[in-house]
Amino acid sequence: MTELDESDHVNGQLRKDAQLKITSNPHRGGQKLIEAAPYPSTNVARASELIARCLSDKETPLTEVKGLADVAHLWVKDERGRMGLGSFKALGAAYVIARHAADIAENPNTSTLAGRTYVTASAGNHGLSVASGASRFGADSVVYIADTVPESFAERLRAQGADVVREGADYAASMEAASKAAQDNGWILLSDSSWEGYYELPHTLMEGYLQMAAEAVRQCPQVPTHIMLQAGVGGLAGAAAAYARTAWGQEPQIIVIEPDAAPALQASIEAGACVFADGPNSVMGRLDCKEPSLIALNGLARDADSFLTLTDEQVTEHLPAMADADIATTASGGAGVAAVMNEDARKGLGIGPDARVLCIISEIAE
Repeated sequence: MTELDESDHVNGQLRKDAQLKITSNPHRGGQKLIEAAPYPSTNVARASELIARCLSDKETPLTEVKGLADVAHLWVKDERGRMGLGSFKALGAAYVIARHAADIAENPNTSTLAGRTYVTASAGNHGLSVASGASRFGADSVVYIADTVPESFAERLRAQGADVVREGADYAASMEAASKAAQDNGWILLSDSSWEGYYELPHTLMEGYLQMAAEAVRQCPQVPTHIMLQAGVGGLAGAAAAYARTAWGQEPQIIVIEPDAAPALQASIEAGACVFADGPNSVMGRLDCKEPSLIALNGLARDADSFLTLTDEQVTEHLPAMADADIATTASGGAGVAAVMNEDARKGLGIGPDARVLCIISEIAE
């Protein structure tokens, strides 16, 4: 583990006012942390073919943003317009459902999956992807949401055709309810995370995210020196990191960013095993995940160089400047850019004025 400098330590611990924490990955390029879990897929050809054929997806832009950070180039892959759903997660669950439809019919249509029901829990964009994908191919969808999820989000889910069920005080409780409903009703549980014994569907789901990564690789005018990947359970980061290594080799430094309230990946990397990272709620709600996806953990243990945690304030203070630069987003969607804008983070990660940095704006502003 590396911190900002020795003055930030008291009795071997990071001072409370230092807050920003960087962990160098001791497992880089090594063996799996979770032997039973697979690595993320890098089969972008399989993903791209199906997405083009069945989901009518259009490429999202990569733009260079100037004036936000002292770096030579700041490239931003803008996922706010992805498939009209407002986030990269449109490529995930909908891709799984399209894969199921394509396994049944050469040319799937709106009745191919009639009679099936997909169920999930969601506090954000994953539920929209499940609902959209199900409706495209004639399946039903049920999305469990916690009591704290705004009613406006419930309405967005219903607009995509989902049956919305409120149950539980938090995401973990709503996921438990979704899992029980799947068992009781013979429904298909479609989570964007993976855990012991549950690998096949989330592995396919992460494969869908490769479309975004492959576009970014094609669009970047030069190989980045640094890639900033925000993470909740780690699906986006794991898929993007795996493909970046395939396309660009070992040159880019890959940094994973999490809220300091939910450092599930950072803590697991430090422990060398999957651990639960308990903490208060974060304003980075899409990233506020206390337990990592095991597939993502395997991939990032192999592919990421560093793990960075930021406080809510260290992210939200930069959101107005992002909006002024025409990349308005949420704290979750802009965490990677906020990390580059943080002078202490740049110093700790060795991001100098000659750096070429790639970030992802992962969702629209709320």
